[in-house]
Amino acid sequence: QVQLGESGGGLVQAGGSLRLSCAASGSIISINIMGWYRQSRGKERELVATISSDSTAKYADSVKGRFTISRDNAKNMVYLQMNRLKPEDTAVYYCIADLIRGGTTLLYRYWGQGTQVTVSS
Repeated sequence: QVQLGESGGGLVQAGGSLRLSCAASGSIISINIMGWYRQSRGKERELVATISSDSTAKYADSVKGRFTISRDNAKNMVYLQMNRLKPEDTAVYYCIADLIRGGTTLLYRYWGQGTQVTVSS
């Protein structure tokens, strides 16, 4: 069994900062990509940022220069530092991990349960 658990969401004023954390736990052989998606009310889920096992990061254009993704491979954790937040960043943020779990050789994407980020104007 593998689980992803997010933390760090909350309510913040525009221009403020939040840091999201996500821990992957369970029988994990290796993790390839980790990252974050978000979904606003009435909109489709969208990619925010991803980071590979060698720490190569990619960002959505809407968050470039404001958000920073990082990971700790030893702890199977990924982080999202969000600065200069805007009301349009309000969404449920989901952690993802493409990993191989114990007992298999298949790479599979796991999702966290989501954490709410609300940015007030």
